[in-house]
Amino acid sequence: MKLALVGDIGGTNARFAIWEDDTLHSVRVFPTIDYASPEKALEVYLEDLDLYPGDVGSVCLAVAGPVGGDVFHFTNSHWRISRSEFCAHLKVDNLLMVNDFTAMALGMTRLKDDEYLTVCHGISDTACPRVVIGPGTGLGVGTLIGLADNHWMALPGEGGHVDLPLGTPREAQIWARLMTELEHVSAETILSGAGLLLLYQTSCSLDNIEPTLKSPAAITSAAVAGDPVAAAVLEQFCCWLGRVAGNTVLTVGGRGGVYICGGVIPRFSDFFAASGFARSFAEKGLMKDYFKGVPVWLVTAEYPGLMGAGVALQQAFGHA
Repeated sequence: MKLALVGDIGGTNARFAIWEDDTLHSVRVFPTIDYASPEKALEVYLEDLDLYPGDVGSVCLAVAGPVGGDVFHFTNSHWRISRSEFCAHLKVDNLLMVNDFTAMALGMTRLKDDEYLTVCHGISDTACPRVVIGPGTGLGVGTLIGLADNHWMALPGEGGHVDLPLGTPREAQIWARLMTELEHVSAETILSGAGLLLLYQTSCSLDNIEPTLKSPAAITSAAVAGDPVAAAVLEQFCCWLGRVAGNTVLTVGGRGGVYICGGVIPRFSDFFAASGFARSFAEKGLMKDYFKGVPVWLVTAEYPGLMGAGVALQQAFGHA
């Protein structure tokens, strides 16, 4: 019997695993910059496991961007996939490609109790959708809908590219400065790893401060250590995430709750929990009471996108 393989491919890293017995096995992470294509990375992965083209029958790849047609171009990396070429090259029978936050949303259905933290306490309205949002290389947004018999449906979308919302004069100043240099200021422009650095540089420019920090990691480390400039920038980042998450809840009726995912926020979870996120999340004027009791969870699971790809594979091809 041929094996099933899952992948979660973002702008920075590609994660691959074997999916068997409703579980991930042999997880490996490959920097996308080190390989010319997904096929090249997968060849190395299979060789490491003493496997060869033809040993894997079904594949589900969670990919960053809108999925459709034969050729897929990744939004935040140089990789591309032709479905037909991929299947021929690796001798794969079935290839399922889903948006990365479709997989991330499905991964939320398999979270263990020690794989998330509660940021805003509440009771999930099980009749309503749940929002999944996460800053990483980009900003992913998904919607999770409960169906009958404990089944779930994840709606694909590109909510990270909505317009960046403005709620304070300071945010309007930052937006105006960004608009002098960019064609479009999206939520992802700020709410991503590169966006945090851009926010820091723009804030320093507005305040006539020399920007000394050169990376998102340096900014978060300085903020957590008490640097006032970095802390103010990280606070603004958290508030903007709250506004975007709140907008998404209003749009999809997401009173089932919100999952905060991605590689950025878990690096400063205590700072995030104490930030203005919760205030900005519910700061919606006439609709502020709509947010009472809506829970928000910070996901700390290591590979939720891979797990969700496994769920998608199982639903599509029946692989357990």
